[in-house]
Amino acid sequence: MSTVNFSVPEEVKQKFNKAFAGKNKSQIVAELMMRAVEERQVQKRRVKAIEGLLKLRNKKSGFSDAEIRAAREYGRP
Repeated sequence: MSTVNFSVPEEVKQKFNKAFAGKNKSQIVAELMMRAVEERQVQKRRVKAIEGLLKLRNKKSGFSDAEIRAAREYGRP
């Protein structure tokens, strides 16, 4: 087990202590830190996925105006 020291505003500390009174605050902080790590990993995966999609989009040629118009009109009475 390691010790982590960091500063937080007094208001945050008071609200945290009130919200988690009688609980193992070290465990709660550790769980919150793990959740933050997981959220960051998800965010990085999203960015990577979006970048991949944008690369694919740039490789694919677009549709011409005529093709778009034909698709819109297809199946209309």
